[in-house]
Amino acid sequence: MKRVFGTAVLLALFSHPALPATAFAGAQKGQRRLFPQLNLGVLEGKDREQWQKPDQIMDALKIADGSVVGEIGAGGGWFTIRLAHRVSQNGIVYAEDIQKEMLEAIRRRVQREGLTNVRTILGTTKDSRLPHGLDAILIVGAYHEMENPVAVLKDAAESLKPQGRIGIVDYSPGAGGPGPDPDQRVDRETVIKGATAAGLQVIAQEPVPPFMFMVILGKSPLAPAWK
Repeated sequence: MKRVFGTAVLLALFSHPALPATAFAGAQKGQRRLFPQLNLGVLEGKDREQWQKPDQIMDALKIADGSVVGEIGAGGGWFTIRLAHRVSQNGIVYAEDIQKEMLEAIRRRVQREGLTNVRTILGTTKDSRLPHGLDAILIVGAYHEMENPVAVLKDAAESLKPQGRIGIVDYSPGAGGPGPDPDQRVDRETVIKGATAAGLQVIAQEPVPPFMFMVILGKSPLAPAWK
C-alpha cells in the first residue's frame, strides 16, 4: 500500500513516544520482557497502519489468497487479522503466542471480525507447535522478547514448505518511536546471527521505515533435516 503523507503526519510519526517501561512485564535491565495483555491498547494506535506497513511485509513474504501462514508471538492479533484478510477464506492463519491471555484476545477479535480462517495455538519458549507445510511465518515485534530465539527459528524452519519464508520484523535500535526501551531492542545483525545458528539463510533485508527493519529467511539447502 503506497501513500503520500503530509508534513504534519510525518512529524507526528517521528515524534511518536516510545512505549514506557511499565508497558512490559517486569524484568531486570537487559532481560527479556513479555508484553502484557493488559497493555494491548497501546498497540492499537490509529497510525500503526502507517508505520507498521503490513502490506509491504506481506508482499515481501509472498503471502497471497490461499496462503497458509503462521504468526509467532501474535499478541493481541493486530497483524493476525490483516493476514486473515490477505489469505482470504482459501487460506489459513495460525496465530501462536505463549500467553493464554493473548490468545483469548485474538479469539475475541476474530469473532468480532466474523473470520473463520484463524486458528490459535499456545506455544512454548522453544516450540511454536505450528503445523508443517506453511507458506510463510511472520514474527513481528516479538523476536526481542524471545528467551530461545535460535530454538524458535529451528522449530519454525521445520514448519515451512521447502520454498517457504520466515519474516522477522522488529524495532530498529535508536529509531525512537513506538516499541520497547533501547536496552530491549535487537539489531538486524543479531537476528541474522540467530538465523545462521538455526540453519537458515538470509533471502533479503528491507527497512520498514521509520521505526522497524525486516529480515526475510529461508531454508538453507545445506541445512540438515531437523527431524
